[in-house]
Amino acid sequence: MRSTRARSVVVECRTDDDRALEAGAGAVATGHVAGLDIGRTRLYTPGELYDAPAYADSFDSRAYHWALATSGPADALAEVLHDQAIDTALGSWVAASGTGGLVGVMGGHAADRGTPAYDDAARLGALLGRDHVVATGGGPGAMEAANLGGRMAAAPPAALAEALRRVADVPSFRPSVDDWAAAAREALALAPDPSPSLGVPTWHYGHEPPNLFATAIAKYFRNALREAILLMVCDAGIVFLPGAGGTVQEIFQDACENYYAADEDVAPMVLVGRRYWTEELPAWPLLRALARGRAMEQHVHLVDTVEEAAALVTPRGR
Repeated sequence: MRSTRARSVVVECRTDDDRALEAGAGAVATGHVAGLDIGRTRLYTPGELYDAPAYADSFDSRAYHWALATSGPADALAEVLHDQAIDTALGSWVAASGTGGLVGVMGGHAADRGTPAYDDAARLGALLGRDHVVATGGGPGAMEAANLGGRMAAAPPAALAEALRRVADVPSFRPSVDDWAAAAREALALAPDPSPSLGVPTWHYGHEPPNLFATAIAKYFRNALREAILLMVCDAGIVFLPGAGGTVQEIFQDACENYYAADEDVAPMVLVGRRYWTEELPAWPLLRALARGRAMEQHVHLVDTVEEAAALVTPRGR
């Protein structure tokens, strides 16, 4: 299995001007976004991001709009320092998770609640969550569904079925994030003792709200850093559900890590949907050709069902 490597982003101050910028970065951040702590020591909770009755007034929304408007070195440094703090907090959270490792679920944000694609992703999350922590990009669609399933992995199957029924009343965050979040809160009440589940979203895509089903949220300003970290922490492997540009990027970004990894650090890659990945978006032939003759070759799989995918992601030590 892939080892979790230590990561750090070093902000090196070489001049008095640089030191002055760092000293003022926190003031700049909180001056624009109340509650934005560039030195925070823990991951976000859904309640911290959704801290107002209306999403438009929430911390998450305020931080997104600040990110859109940031300019100048002090603002940029505040974002860097915030993301470094989240990076450190995520490392601590992963180390303390005490499970069979993190397994990623990647897939399209466009899978609406109440659709077979959404229900499949939730079922996959529940299956994987029995032995692992489920990690996703933290957004809507398949990401939300997998976090929901992972959160309810220890709950009776009937509870997950009821949660899926409740959220289906509001299929999408469009046109109303508030209605979408309210339906999620109804489902949250069905799992008062949730299994841990991780979301790693970004304010780069802040037009898509973070889902409420991840128990811990590592939200970054910089998407490139967030993508790399999300793939890196998934030491137990990654399952790729049908998706578009972002999912394809994640497939080959993960493939690159596995291509150059030592034998013992290669983690499973499972693509779900034979017709999708061979005809609609034929990533599988290229992935298989890339893996040929490498240590990763025996760890790349193409299956049709989420049950098959879950069975291929084996807990460490078994």
